[in-house]
Amino acid sequence: MVKIFISVLLFFISMDVASAAGGGALPLHPESIFGKDSPFFWITDSMVMVWIAAVLIYLFCRAATKKMAMVPQGFQNFAEWLIESLYDFFGKILGDHLVKRTFWFFGGTFLIILTVNYLALFPGVGTIGTQSSDGAHFRGFLRGGNADLNMTAAMSLTFAVLWFYWAFSENGVKGFFAHIFAPKGEFKGVMLIGMVVVFFLVGILELVSIAIRPVALSFRLFGNIYGGEQTLGGLMSLVPYDWMRFLPALPFTFMELLVGLLQALVFTLLSAVFLKLICDHGDHGHDDEHAH
Repeated sequence: MVKIFISVLLFFISMDVASAAGGGALPLHPESIFGKDSPFFWITDSMVMVWIAAVLIYLFCRAATKKMAMVPQGFQNFAEWLIESLYDFFGKILGDHLVKRTFWFFGGTFLIILTVNYLALFPGVGTIGTQSSDGAHFRGFLRGGNADLNMTAAMSLTFAVLWFYWAFSENGVKGFFAHIFAPKGEFKGVMLIGMVVVFFLVGILELVSIAIRPVALSFRLFGNIYGGEQTLGGLMSLVPYDWMRFLPALPFTFMELLVGLLQALVFTLLSAVFLKLICDHGDHGHDDEHAH
């Protein structure tokens, strides 16, 4: 069954590449599907990919919960294994209390990033579209969602807003600023005054770091995915024969499967660590206290 699936996939990749011989490099910006003069100009190729990914995740959840059983079997068993594995993974980072509050975001973000990354590798993405009458411009209907900086920035800014909400709700206003600016440790006399100055300056640097985090998260994900798609396109253009264009890119296509998984993990893992750092009170009984 696996051999048949791979054979069919390779066939469609070869046909897809042959149809896209003149598609050109992937532009940095997404493009409108209906054109700039259409009232639906705001619907872009990357936006459609994210919508498709969201629908697939919805259908996945519906299929997994259609016939619930006490002893999970088949698709329900796979879905429960996936969700429980993600929950345990983030639970080890965030602790029992925080993971209960935030898993909906981290689990959902991981799944949407992973699904969008894998959809970008399917035949037709970046190659199905319309060519201008003079052949100078190609407008695709589908584009890798995370190869669009708007998508990655939106996820990063959403996390930044939630980070402040969770940080203030867990620490309180006083505890939040004390966590950033207050001296850590027991100091007296002149040493206390010196440490207050030092930790105040360190707190300023911490605020700068907090402001930079959404930018770093968005560009890291965008750069890796966009670079991978550009690499695949460049490798395909090395072969002069259309029906063989997929061959040099084939090994890197399978490598992109690993990259897609790693980038989904890196984005959500760093986000979880950032949240844990601001909510870490320095004692091991904090989670047990919330649990009780």
